[in-house]
Amino acid sequence: MQGHNRKPLPLGIAVLVLILASISPASSQNQQNTFNIGGGAKKPIPGGGAAVGGGDPFDQFIAKNVQHFAVTEQIYASKAQATGGKQLDAELSAAEASTVRYVVSPDGKGNYKTITEAINAVPEKNKKRIILDIKPGTYKEKLVIPMWKPFITFVGNAKNPPIIMWADTAGTKGKDSKPIGTLASATLAVEADYFSACGIVIKNNAPLAKPGEEGGQAVALRLFGTKAAFYNCTIDGGQDTLYDHKGLHYFKNCIIRGSVDFIFGFGRSLYTDCTIFSVTKEIAILTAQQRTKNIDDKDAIESGFSFVRCSISGMGQIYLGRAWGDSSRVVYSFTDMSKEVVPVGWDKWNVEKPDRRGGVFYGEYKCSGPGAMSNERIGWARVLNDEQARPFTGSHFVYGNSWILPPAKSNF
Repeated sequence: MQGHNRKPLPLGIAVLVLILASISPASSQNQQNTFNIGGGAKKPIPGGGAAVGGGDPFDQFIAKNVQHFAVTEQIYASKAQATGGKQLDAELSAAEASTVRYVVSPDGKGNYKTITEAINAVPEKNKKRIILDIKPGTYKEKLVIPMWKPFITFVGNAKNPPIIMWADTAGTKGKDSKPIGTLASATLAVEADYFSACGIVIKNNAPLAKPGEEGGQAVALRLFGTKAAFYNCTIDGGQDTLYDHKGLHYFKNCIIRGSVDFIFGFGRSLYTDCTIFSVTKEIAILTAQQRTKNIDDKDAIESGFSFVRCSISGMGQIYLGRAWGDSSRVVYSFTDMSKEVVPVGWDKWNVEKPDRRGGVFYGEYKCSGPGAMSNERIGWARVLNDEQARPFTGSHFVYGNSWILPPAKSNF
């Protein structure tokens, strides 16, 4: 699919727009030229009503989150009681019962010299867990794991991790001499379900885009498959580093580096104990979450990013996020925020009314550090109470009891 470039902005802030069959993203032609901070009360909203059936639509939306968690918690509890532990979904359980390992080594002392060769060797409609033991080294490869090759795992030595590296940008010319777009710029694109990685560096090493540069988006990792997990990985880039495109995703002890909108997309994802680092001296924006469903839709709580026990630091002026979708949802809990995090915290982008009547849900819960929640936060940010935060602070947020497993161990 061809992407397209975005119009330059005076502050050097741009975000991609892709039109996929399964998603109806916002239009890039309506991007604001500057941040319009504010748009409501000068102080963040503490708690807020969450009574069932009462209050405005925003309060009802929060109540749905709390109710949904309560129901999910009961389901998990009953399954655990019946099985004595986790209840994996059937496909995953069958795949884990039959594991195959391939060694990837550029010196020819393994099964394959390149990761590409190893992926090609995985059978279509694979039903086994295929673990690629990747020896240390730099692998200059552009990788796609197609949707018909699920259950693949990349494993490296976290102390000396293999580096997967490519340098495409949205402006890179394809075979048709046209720009490939943001979607196709990814160093690693995972379209299959049940992917996992441990101890791997995934990097887009294109030069950091200059402020307002068209075609400068450079994705390191794009996730379109569901039930994907990453442990002790580094995802490194500049603008649009991690395209958390769609599906359930889990990140544990990872490092994510970037500049503008460097965690973005329509995924429902949990980031725990991760280091989020800004690499730009300009304005940095950590998230551009794209949930666009109306809050009264049945899928109103299906998408969002939750950060738990993470640390935020780096260079420039750091914004916690801006609303790519009109119902964007991001929550930070128990997260340490450095002084580079700007006092207002968030930006509404193109959302005209990101208030209690709108669908944007940006919350913080028991965060710390000089950049943590202050009375200067943008008016429609939420200070969550215990009940409101609980749905976002554990693996239940991504239904993890049915698919999150311990990381695979490296043989090197």
